[in-house]
Amino acid sequence: MSFNIALSGLQATTQDLNTISNNIANSSTVGFRSGRSEFSAIYNGGQAGGVNVMNTSQNFSAGGSLTYTGRQLDMGIQGEGFFVLSGQDGSTTYARAGMFNQNADGFITDPAGSRLQGYPVGAAGNLQTGNVTDLQVQAGALPAKATSTIGLISNLDARVEVIDPVANPFDSDDASTYHSSSTVTAYDSLGKEHALTQYYVKTSDNTWSVHYMMGDTDVTPAGGHQLTFDSDGMLTGGQDITLDITDPNIVGGASDMNLALSYDKSTQYASDYNNSSLSQNGYTSGELNGIRLDDSGMLYGTYTNGQEQLQGQVVLADFNNPNGLEPVSNNAWAATNAAGQPIIGTPTTGTLGSIAGGYLEGSNVDQTAEMVNLMTAQRNYQSNAKVLDANSTMQQALLNAI
Repeated sequence: MSFNIALSGLQATTQDLNTISNNIANSSTVGFRSGRSEFSAIYNGGQAGGVNVMNTSQNFSAGGSLTYTGRQLDMGIQGEGFFVLSGQDGSTTYARAGMFNQNADGFITDPAGSRLQGYPVGAAGNLQTGNVTDLQVQAGALPAKATSTIGLISNLDARVEVIDPVANPFDSDDASTYHSSSTVTAYDSLGKEHALTQYYVKTSDNTWSVHYMMGDTDVTPAGGHQLTFDSDGMLTGGQDITLDITDPNIVGGASDMNLALSYDKSTQYASDYNNSSLSQNGYTSGELNGIRLDDSGMLYGTYTNGQEQLQGQVVLADFNNPNGLEPVSNNAWAATNAAGQPIIGTPTTGTLGSIAGGYLEGSNVDQTAEMVNLMTAQRNYQSNAKVLDANSTMQQALLNAI
């Protein structure tokens, strides 16, 4: 009986050594989760029968440390969850390792070629949250967008003297016919830049005329445009105006320009003229030159024109029992009945963690603890081997006595 008990100890310790050596070997493996051998005693009718390894559990409670890499498509999960991957054979696996790249077709893949899953973007640029599919970055140019709205928040100096528009008619080349000016860039439908300059003329107390020049062409609408202020310097009239620009010398082969200008929150105080806000919503065309990922998994393409375009959103999966996942090659796990059904969601929602772009999560192996475990396993193996040796000596002594 003691021979069989010692033999079971050797077998169990060998399995424990396998687990420890696998932990040590993967101490630098991205996203690796350390394992632990869980022993159980064996009894037969109340009689000691030795030991066996009841289970090898994985440690999903402790996360690995995040290391900055600076690579655009490296991703580290902070908190719970797994990346969802679609293999080349159609299988679905789950991973904590976020080493991703673009393949020749723009799909986001891991080093084994499995495609990262997420929510795609429709033709109108809207996120399609009902459909999990392969994430792909569109490599084409971002088309130009014509300016349609312009917002200006300015302060007009209340201290300046009134200019009589009859005696001194407005002339953009004569600074004595206006008080101040500002210029904003507007884009036509082909992405061509046009400089729109607004000239402000104080025509009476609390009343200003605004003249508009695009290049050398006066585009002020018929009847002009006036801004009126109350005695507290707050804008009371002329907040909005629309400029319809159809001059072929300006638009050329582009579509006519329709610009909605807003002066909301502009003021007239006794202080120097200034612009506190100047914005417009158009841009020229641009080429893809980078990728940006935010904490919620939103994937953006960045373009040479300074714009960003949503390309999709990374999804994460979680399980009621992560220890039920079956580890497979290439830093991944396969779902099993013991793990339960995957719960798919977006980062930072529910129990799912956030995603850190440009970071990788390391292994959660504690090398110091593993070396201590290795020494303990070695001692256990030697002790069980000693029992076998003693059992063999006793049997030999018995045979010699017969």
